[in-house]
Amino acid sequence: MVLRTTGSVLVVVLWSLTVVLGQSVNYTSQSICALKGSTVDLSCYYSYPSGYTVKTPEWYYWKDGNNTKISDNSTSRVSYHGNKVNDCTLRITDLREEDSASYYFSFTTGKSGKPGSSVYLTVTDVVLEMEPTSVSEGNRVTLTCTSKCSLDPNPEYSWYKNGQPIENTNTNSTVHILSVSSEDAGKYSCGVKGHEAVRSPEKTLDVTYAPKNTSVSVSPSGEIMEGSSVTLTCNSDANPPVDKYTWYKKTVTSPKASGQTYSITNITSEDSGEYYCEAENKYGRLNSSSVFVEVHYGPKNPSVSFSPSGELVEGSSVTLTCSSDANPPVDEYIWYKKTVTSPKASGQSYSITNIRSEDSGEYYCEVRNVRGSMNSAVLMVIVAGKSSVLTASVGITVVVLLLIFCLSAFIWFRRKAPKSTSDTRDKRNSEDNRLRDSSLVYHNVSGMVTMSPDSDNQEEQVCNNIPLSYPHHQEEALYSTVQMPPPQNQDANLMYTVVKFNSASGSTQPAAPMTEEDPSVIYSTVNKPRT
Repeated sequence: MVLRTTGSVLVVVLWSLTVVLGQSVNYTSQSICALKGSTVDLSCYYSYPSGYTVKTPEWYYWKDGNNTKISDNSTSRVSYHGNKVNDCTLRITDLREEDSASYYFSFTTGKSGKPGSSVYLTVTDVVLEMEPTSVSEGNRVTLTCTSKCSLDPNPEYSWYKNGQPIENTNTNSTVHILSVSSEDAGKYSCGVKGHEAVRSPEKTLDVTYAPKNTSVSVSPSGEIMEGSSVTLTCNSDANPPVDKYTWYKKTVTSPKASGQTYSITNITSEDSGEYYCEAENKYGRLNSSSVFVEVHYGPKNPSVSFSPSGELVEGSSVTLTCSSDANPPVDEYIWYKKTVTSPKASGQSYSITNIRSEDSGEYYCEVRNVRGSMNSAVLMVIVAGKSSVLTASVGITVVVLLLIFCLSAFIWFRRKAPKSTSDTRDKRNSEDNRLRDSSLVYHNVSGMVTMSPDSDNQEEQVCNNIPLSYPHHQEEALYSTVQMPPPQNQDANLMYTVVKFNSASGSTQPAAPMTEEDPSVIYSTVNKPRT
């Protein structure tokens, strides 16, 4: 007789009950080991003398000192698959640990008798042992598959991860995972080959590690327009999960923000650049690769420059160049001259060859891209004629020469200061005594009297340079005050000059006595120039 199972085929040893008064029950084995959750058939055959009829075939189980008829405690998991002739098979499905007990079959006929021995059913579970269940990367883990009883003499085991068979794994009851990595994390289970339908409960291997595969995503995707908003999100694989996110922009040393997301509202062109995040947990940190945030905007800050620099002369050439900041770059440049309605040219540069005075005026450029347009500030272009250039050159040369001459004269006068003021006074007194006998007339002196640079005694030179005339009458004497630049020092401030005139007849009049001040004599004050 053979013990049959559904979902599990168990190898058993045939064993026969002793025949009692011609009646017998034969079991496949005195003990059966079955897996929890499986289905088992307790197969048996019975015999009895001919001429008798089986009246009551029944199964019983003995547990904890109690003998219970299965028919009295039957459930949907237990069913009698035998007959009243010779088959007494009992099937139990979805085995549970509480199904472990001693089972025996009994039947009655017209003859008296008693049942033989029983069969003991052990329900076991395949158990997976994992040591340790939580481990850091680089360490070792041991997996062991066990059961309460031996299902086979030399059982082989199957290993599973996340419900899928693990390829290239040995069939031993123990497996070692050396140098665990994050990829080894997951749910593990095991089973006995030949009974693959029944597996051990899953156990989770927790592998801890620093952040990996850190990356940045941008939302919304597509073009980013100036004035809109954009959100950057940092993602990273880590166990335990990342507990700190930090945002950076390349070329900026200080962090921009913290948190898994970084939002930029009312974005501007200055926000363009490369961004990256740093993910961190207690086992380490890792930076993401950078993502470029490109902000699109219309032209900004258009300006016009010209070359060559300097004054423009008729007949020469000039090139105007237009520059502007824009993204995407400017794709159209248009040149205008004020007071002229139609454009002058197109392109980033505008060249004027053989320039004329009519080309003078205010020029500006208009720049355009797909996001907008903008005009530059005007640039005044002035074209000078050739004659005016020559005149200006001559004038500049003359002014420079005059400045050099004046500077040289100033330095020379500074060096030719009077040697002695006392000598000057002596000469002046002797001259006064000589002229007192003459009738004195003073003459108008027009203009500025200049000092000759060749005279050592500037005071004498002043007297010699005064033009004299002889009036017909002394009463018609004219008076003149000669003003000169201030003297160099206070000692030479004043000089008195007496000028003697003869009458028109040419006669010489005797000198009047100078005992008291002559009212007809008037003195002239000459201010000595300051040097």
